[in-house]
Amino acid sequence: MLLVDASVNLQLWKAIEEKRLIKLTYQGKPRILEPHDYGIQNGVATLLGYQLAGLSSHKLPGWRLMDESLVRDIELLDSRFAGGRPSSPGKHHKWDKLFIRVKPAEPKR
Repeated sequence: MLLVDASVNLQLWKAIEEKRLIKLTYQGKPRILEPHDYGIQNGVATLLGYQLAGLSSHKLPGWRLMDESLVRDIELLDSRFAGGRPSSPGKHHKWDKLFIRVKPAEPKR
């Protein structure tokens, strides 16, 4: 049975809709990221974000998939980001069900 944390769910939706950076703890590490996609992957509620700062065992900045049930201390920051980032052809993430995706960045004039 799929369990979704209502408070995390609401904050992720709001952050994605408003293109706001989020600060959270994931696997015991503080992180700051752009939330891009939120949905179900292999039966698990999952966030796809672009991590900008904080701690990680991987190179920063970079893409991260996060099991929603392991997200702690989520906080919406006042800082905003432009929107979706370009991805390599054929590299877009596959979802069982996509709840919400950040809108693309506005073209520069």
